[in-house]
Amino acid sequence: MKPVLTFSLAALLALTTASTWAEGPYRNPDNKSSNDAGEGSYPIPYKLPQVAEITASLERIRAYLDSVTPTRVISKKSGQPITDLRTPVADAIIEPAKGDFGIMVYEMGVVHAGLMKARQVTGQASFTAMTERHLHFFGQMYPYFQRQEQQFKLERNNSFSRFLDPRSLDDAGSMCAAMMRARLQQIGPDLAPIIATCQDWVANKQVRLPDGTLARNRPQAWSLWGDDFYMGIPALAETGRATGDKRYFDDAVKNALNLSRYLFNEQLGLYTHGWNANHPDAPRFYWARSNGWAVLAMSDLLDVLPKEHPGYPLVLAQLKKAIKGIAERQSGAGLWHQMIDRSDSYLETSASAMFTYVIAHAINEGWISPTTYGAIAQAGWNGLSARINAQGQVEGTCVGTTFASDQTYYYNRPTSVHALHGYGPTLLAGAEMIRLLTNPAITVEYKVRTYHYMPKGAQTNYREHH
Repeated sequence: MKPVLTFSLAALLALTTASTWAEGPYRNPDNKSSNDAGEGSYPIPYKLPQVAEITASLERIRAYLDSVTPTRVISKKSGQPITDLRTPVADAIIEPAKGDFGIMVYEMGVVHAGLMKARQVTGQASFTAMTERHLHFFGQMYPYFQRQEQQFKLERNNSFSRFLDPRSLDDAGSMCAAMMRARLQQIGPDLAPIIATCQDWVANKQVRLPDGTLARNRPQAWSLWGDDFYMGIPALAETGRATGDKRYFDDAVKNALNLSRYLFNEQLGLYTHGWNANHPDAPRFYWARSNGWAVLAMSDLLDVLPKEHPGYPLVLAQLKKAIKGIAERQSGAGLWHQMIDRSDSYLETSASAMFTYVIAHAINEGWISPTTYGAIAQAGWNGLSARINAQGQVEGTCVGTTFASDQTYYYNRPTSVHALHGYGPTLLAGAEMIRLLTNPAITVEYKVRTYHYMPKGAQTNYREHH
């Protein structure tokens, strides 16, 4: 009797699970059939996204970020604005942003990348108004805080310390890449002194392994982080584009391939979060956002790397392997789990946005097939769209996370609307989805209650099945 009881419990669980999914709040509006037994309901919007809806969502995010990122100098003691910029005072600081949205942190570099992408795709200059405001503020106040440092030696207490004296890839790489892209697009002033300082840190001063791989000495000595794909490689690539010096492209490619060699699990098609030279066989933890940083950085590198560079096909091949491994782990809600290989961990926004962007971008660039990956990108965006609230806040983003040695830490990192990590990737994902939906080389067919992204003019042999 025991096997029968076990089967009955399993059957009951299966029925309960099926019932739960069948009661999702969304139905497919593209299915015009009424009372269709072949159509269920969904936990996220399951439909062809509309360009106007995506644009409106991105505009809400932009407006929210604009409202919570002041660009003023104030007295730390009194909180009053400092208007006399001729003589620096020791307690002058940048007015803190509301929430946790620092205007110089690495996450803001991704925000500016997303805003610039949104402007490129929509043609709306309003998307980069905040970028221009921030960059003009940097240009105006850099000399003031430079003099403040010379006079008072505040070091890390100087509000411009990241730009005056960067001490990590987090200080330098992401914002450096954003400023170079803005300069190329003639958005804001030319911040050449700041760019040069940040470039020098990434290229020449960051600690590296003997083979030249960008490394950290925290939390353990000689650590590699998947995050540093993005904290280092785009800045190197943009420096190569800006200077025409092949050495920077070579360095960017070397790091993409070296970090992949250390961190990528060929069997799973996934990146572990970190690796330590002193413990090379330590257990691996597949944190989703680390995978996001890796594929986002390789995508950015391929955007500027000359196609004739010998590293181009190698980086592209690695990116395609990672996209495949990531795509296979998308959840039924369109998003990806905090620990990408663990379906009992929560669904996380920032990594999901990075994956959605990179997949959509790779389709648009012709790197991967729209037929294979188009619906995956669409489901990713639909899941993300449900996490953009009416205020323009992005919900469900994991807060800052270190390279850890146990699953409990990763599983229980909190989420917050004040975690800036989710905003830039969501802007990127929405903008690239607009580009995908308006791509003249691709058509979207709706058959058998689902979506097929096809090269324009391709013949399909799909039939409706009832």
